[in-house]
Amino acid sequence: MHRSRSPLLIALSFLFTSFTISNALYGPSSPVVQLTPSNFKSKVLNSNGVVLVEFFAPWCGHCQTLTPTWEKASNVLKGVATVAALDADAHKSLSQEYGIRGFPTIKVFVPGKPPVDYMGARDVKPIAEFALQQVKALLKDRLAGKASGGSSEKSESSASVELNSHNFDELVLKSKELWIVEFFAPWCGHCKRLAPEWKRAANNLKGKVKLGHVDCDSEKSLMSRFNVQGFPTILVFGADKDSPVPYEGARTASAIESFALEQLETNVGPAEVTELTGPDVMAEKCSSAAICFVAFLPDILDSKAEGRNKYLDMLLSVAEKFKRSPYSYVWAAAGKQPVLENRVSVGGYGYPALVALNVKKGAYAPLISAFELEHIIEFVKEAGRGGKGNLPLEGTPEIAKTEAWDGKDGEIMEEDEISLEELMGDFTASKDEL
Repeated sequence: MHRSRSPLLIALSFLFTSFTISNALYGPSSPVVQLTPSNFKSKVLNSNGVVLVEFFAPWCGHCQTLTPTWEKASNVLKGVATVAALDADAHKSLSQEYGIRGFPTIKVFVPGKPPVDYMGARDVKPIAEFALQQVKALLKDRLAGKASGGSSEKSESSASVELNSHNFDELVLKSKELWIVEFFAPWCGHCKRLAPEWKRAANNLKGKVKLGHVDCDSEKSLMSRFNVQGFPTILVFGADKDSPVPYEGARTASAIESFALEQLETNVGPAEVTELTGPDVMAEKCSSAAICFVAFLPDILDSKAEGRNKYLDMLLSVAEKFKRSPYSYVWAAAGKQPVLENRVSVGGYGYPALVALNVKKGAYAPLISAFELEHIIEFVKEAGRGGKGNLPLEGTPEIAKTEAWDGKDGEIMEEDEISLEELMGDFTASKDEL
């Protein structure tokens, strides 16, 4: 027996059918490229040409109205620019990356540049004309020899250091300097918007705070190691390198710079003056420092422990005063590093002596004033300004491996006493033999 359907079932069927139709704004035969998180990088970010992307929601009335226009634009621009669409309702994380807050939103992606919003009329002609303007600008850049591609902008004349699993520990974790590191993904919209601000901040902070960046698409191990779960993630590696803290401030150059300088005040480790006991100390303290101040202190028999400690306390107070500068401070006892002393002409003026050493540039400058606190402070300031009277180092000097000072007074080595009779006896015996 035939039964008629209830009005409720008919209404539900109509709603379900309407939803199914509206959910599929672009069918399989549509000329519009349909995007998902899995193909967004290859179709958009790695494209060699201009790509227009509509971020839509299936339930959005304006999006449904735009659909036939967008398909016509795709046919008109075929072979000239790519016209694509992303269901932002189904792929919310990707739409959030690009700050999508209303539908439809149209963004234009040009290789090597951050995406720009299309704000013109939603008709085929203005859309095509805008796309053509972007294509002409791209061709003009290529004719002028400007590079274009989907890679990160950070590699272009930026002071931000490219970090990876091979250099991260050496450059960041073993460093005594403050590092601020961005973990990014090349396809991330927020990362692309941050790129020029990060570049500007890195250049302005050069010589004060180190900025670096990690491409998490290539460095999954570092991403996992530091528990990076979103992009961009910015971590601050201060005095305690094992416990980086996240940066939660605004993503502008000025905000990053202000934060970095504040952190510089609080994350600088304690000042130190290290005894130069071998090549390893020289490599760690002097090879990477902008300036390495090397003090040559009197022999322990001349100054005793009390006198040596006074010199070391004086050097430590200088190191503390300039601890925010990329300097290092080492010392050696008189005669313990003869090759280095010879290279920097120490010894002729006696001890203590002090030289400013720049291993990278192969130059040094001696302190010609008295070894006193105020003179040393002025010497450090002058060296930081570029110095005067710099002399060539003539190669990296050989550093001897020595025993570290035990903090005690020196002991006079007692030689075996020889009596006058024994000495005269030896002399007489030698005379008889002749």
